[in-house]
Amino acid sequence: MSLRTRLALVFVAATLLPLGATLWLTSFLLDQSLRLRPVDQISSLSRSLEKTGREYYRQACEQLKADALSGRAAPRRFAAGDEALSTVEEFRNSEESERFVRTGDRGTVLQYLVRTPKGVSVWERPLAIRMQDLSEEIGKARQTASRDFRRGFFVAWGLLAAAIWMVALGLVWFVASRFSRPIVNLTGALKSLAEGNFKVRVLNDRTDEIGLATAAFNRTAAELEQNRDRLVYLTQLASWQVLARKMAHEVKNSLTPIRLTVEEMVARHDEPNAEGRRAFLGQAADIVVDEIESLERRIRAFSEFSSEPPVCPEPLDIQALVEERIAFLRTAHPEVRYAVEAAGKTPSALADQDLVKSILVNLLENAAEAAGDGGQILARVAAFESQIAIEVHDSGPGLSDLARKSLFQPTISFKKRGMGLGLSIARKSALLSGGDILLIAGELGGAGFRVLLPTGTK
Repeated sequence: MSLRTRLALVFVAATLLPLGATLWLTSFLLDQSLRLRPVDQISSLSRSLEKTGREYYRQACEQLKADALSGRAAPRRFAAGDEALSTVEEFRNSEESERFVRTGDRGTVLQYLVRTPKGVSVWERPLAIRMQDLSEEIGKARQTASRDFRRGFFVAWGLLAAAIWMVALGLVWFVASRFSRPIVNLTGALKSLAEGNFKVRVLNDRTDEIGLATAAFNRTAAELEQNRDRLVYLTQLASWQVLARKMAHEVKNSLTPIRLTVEEMVARHDEPNAEGRRAFLGQAADIVVDEIESLERRIRAFSEFSSEPPVCPEPLDIQALVEERIAFLRTAHPEVRYAVEAAGKTPSALADQDLVKSILVNLLENAAEAAGDGGQILARVAAFESQIAIEVHDSGPGLSDLARKSLFQPTISFKKRGMGLGLSIARKSALLSGGDILLIAGELGGAGFRVLLPTGTK
């Protein structure tokens, strides 16, 4: 969970409870204050007024009817052919026997209409109040009383409070984003720095504590980059110094016998025995030539170790390549017995052919020298996980603990024709081909190596 989300959740947790309490208390107080409005009294008064009006109207109708029946009031008669009022005409067209109608100015006259054989008789009586005005006032009172002011007010108050809270939450989210973004950037830069990217820097335009922490990180990253560069340079310099010392030692080993031989040649220059002097000069020449060839091999080996040959990967039949190298080396080491094993049909490898050949020659030559007369060498080709594996085992004495520690490092070799760079060059070639060389347990009592190469198929 990000820091921004945590800050927003803290705001929600810190404000919801006080907000709920505030809403409840405010609603309670508003409810008590709104109850003082005469809404209920208006509703009660409208009902009472309506009841009173209905009762008054009923009594007026009964009184007018009684006066009409007792003869205390004289009617107006409208014959069938007479031009009658609209109310009379409407009553005449109906099937009713009698009807009460309010007429006059807004219902101030009450009429009693009765159907007779001679026409329609109408009795009238004035009313003390305007019945239409009374009906309208009662309707207005009912409409006012029917409005739920408290509910509407509470809904509006709740929406307003929710809107204010949402705006506050948005502001907190915005502030949290601005607050957490530099921390997120700094955390990502720290992760990148831990992964070895010493060039990473964080843009900083702040002057607060976060800005100070960012500036400190940038300074630390710059110092680490400088220290890394110095350390790499010193390490490389130390490595080349070691190689230079080893090279000087090897050259000295070859120059010493050359110097001694030349001094001996000078000392025997005046020797009277011409035959003996001639034999010695021939022997001395062989020694000098042999040492010069040794120097050339050393220089060539160092040149190959420091060079970066172009890599041209192509599909290779590794089994055929191994058999070809062994057939080539059998003539050079007839005293060694070779065996080749293949675990079924193996896929082709995608590697540089010259680099793979040099790797095989190096490993097979070392195995032959280690096995000696009557020794055995086993070469095996098989699929290993998603790669092609070439294993070389010999029946030699194996490797000492000291040799295992510096096996693939450039070092001094005590072999007759060795430089100590063969395995270093071989592993470098394997790495350039996308693989590697590993030391494994020997199956013939001696050393064992496994060359891993990428396959030619995806």
